[in-house]
Amino acid sequence: MFQSFSATTRPEDGIGRLADLRAHLGSQGLDGFLVPRADAHQGEYVAPCDERLAWLTGFTGSAGFAAILPDIAGVFVDGRYRVQVKAQVADAFTPVDWPEVKLGDWLIEHMPGGGEIGFDPWLHTIDEIARLEAKVGPHQISLAPVDNAVDTIWGEVRPGRPEGAASPYPEALAGVSSADKRAEVLSVLRENGQGAVVLTLPDSINWLLNIRGADLAHLPVVQAFAILDASGAMAVFSDPEKFQGLDLGPDVKIVPWDAFEPALAELKGPVRVDPATCPDAVRWALDGAGTQIVKGADPCLLPKARKSPAELAGSAEAHLRDGVAMARFLHWFDETATGGTLTEIDVVKRLEAFRADSGALRDISFDTIAGAGPNGAIVHYRVTEETNAPVLMGQLFLIDSGGQYEDGTTDITRTLPVGEVGTEEKTCFTLVLKGMIAIHRARFPKGVSGAHLDALARAPLWATGRDYDHGTGHGVGVYLSVHEGPQRLARTGQVPFEPGMILSNEPGYYREGAFGIRIENLIYVVEAPEGADTHRDMLGFETLTFAPIDRRLIVAEMLAPEERDWLNAYHAEVLKKIGPRLEDGGFSATATWLRDACAPI
Repeated sequence: MFQSFSATTRPEDGIGRLADLRAHLGSQGLDGFLVPRADAHQGEYVAPCDERLAWLTGFTGSAGFAAILPDIAGVFVDGRYRVQVKAQVADAFTPVDWPEVKLGDWLIEHMPGGGEIGFDPWLHTIDEIARLEAKVGPHQISLAPVDNAVDTIWGEVRPGRPEGAASPYPEALAGVSSADKRAEVLSVLRENGQGAVVLTLPDSINWLLNIRGADLAHLPVVQAFAILDASGAMAVFSDPEKFQGLDLGPDVKIVPWDAFEPALAELKGPVRVDPATCPDAVRWALDGAGTQIVKGADPCLLPKARKSPAELAGSAEAHLRDGVAMARFLHWFDETATGGTLTEIDVVKRLEAFRADSGALRDISFDTIAGAGPNGAIVHYRVTEETNAPVLMGQLFLIDSGGQYEDGTTDITRTLPVGEVGTEEKTCFTLVLKGMIAIHRARFPKGVSGAHLDALARAPLWATGRDYDHGTGHGVGVYLSVHEGPQRLARTGQVPFEPGMILSNEPGYYREGAFGIRIENLIYVVEAPEGADTHRDMLGFETLTFAPIDRRLIVAEMLAPEERDWLNAYHAEVLKKIGPRLEDGGFSATATWLRDACAPI
């Protein structure tokens, strides 16, 4: 349920596995094979049986892929993982900076004579394969859908499919019945003259049916595919035993996994599929049956992103509960970290225990990122027994964590000093804080997306020649995925923000080999109060996360008056919302500490 600290695989394991894979590919007449991080559902979290990339290469990041050729094995990772991948893969693998280096260009460079690349069509989306074929086809490189070659060499030791049970999600927390949600999706199908939609994202299916599950660590979903036709009938393809005792109504039937492909072949078009998330295997099945395909976004994505009033109220309560745990943790860290006895794992376990004390914690929302000193510069660092570092004086400590509660999902990052730290660290921290405050204070017209706002968080860093290699924020679900689309606060975010959308606000700065800084709150989109221009509809953000930001790292004179006012008002609100809960819970010492931590600057 909670965090494991053992390493998934050792770098040296990958050498033999790579050799075995290449031998198998040679026996099949293939010149290469693609190994994505994704499973058939294209989610961030995958079950142990789908950890193919980690099993083969040793790289355990939540995004990336490998391209295996006879003479080179590229492991493609983005800016979050470029430090991590160097430590996790053997020299037999070559890290590749992605997306700066595109897979198609890389294949063309390393296969000048052309060749045939195998891929598992269940693990790649329709769009992904179409783009790659268009790029490499003119260079005599072909893509061949084949059985998964990694599974073949993994063999019988490969874990089995998860068996977690489905459970109902209370309508009081969802705010909308499953029938009403399905009616909204059906209206989209009927308006567009579509006969059915194929759903492959478990969080969409779980949201639509008002259910949750236990198939994946940290993501409370039951894995499934689904087909909803325009008549209102919905078929859910999974393990029927997981749904025993669950009444989903007369329009929903549960059928076995292996019925999915035959059901696709029987559909009458036009059939809506999301090419950005749907496996290419679905396209093959529909094309093989001569069924008309209409490409369109998963119709659950936007309704799921626009949180209901009940979901926002539940999320607010979850964050206040989480705020008590964070205050207790920050107080404990403040008193303990300088003693020289703590390690990263000690910190993770203690924070998890504070959250569990609420009695409401169902799981953590992701493996806690707890980086001491240089490990803080690894953006998505995950401590293991092998990497567990001591907490040392003079360091920064970055702690990024969250909880899964039935009424909401939390995600918060704080950067903390261990004793006195340097002027450079404080300067960088204050620049990051200025960018975070800029997002909190932003007002913007309707129609604006994350690509427009992302620069506000980076501007203070850019002015001093600094930046960070990740988006400023991601969407967040309600007792679902902590990383939820389609909205993003990033250069790549093209979906306009709408009221009810929850986002993270988490600018950062990282100095490889030295320190990492990130400050993160969750926020949600609201209608902004009227301003000078009453003829233009404006939006803004409200705050969900309430925990002190360490004032000892702030260079106060670097803050503009309006930034200082925002910080003081935020800390006053933290004290107002969290202080009484600490007192009522019997944590008076932490309540006293919180008053000092939230004092105005």
